[in-house]
Amino acid sequence: MEYAAALLPPVVMAIFFIGLVRVIVKTQGGAAKAKEDAAVDAAFAHAEGVRRAAAPKSEA
Repeated sequence: MEYAAALLPPVVMAIFFIGLVRVIVKTQGGAAKAKEDAAVDAAFAHAEGVRRAAAPKSEA
């Protein structure tokens, strides 16, 4: 019966991990994806604007 006690923790952790992966996969996309993408695009645009403003101006 010791083998059952030895196998129980890894089996429980495996079931929990599979459930966690399923939740992560199911929550990808949908309405929240558009909002997240817009937030990332805005952050990139802001960072690019700051980088361009801080860059030294070359005179041609």
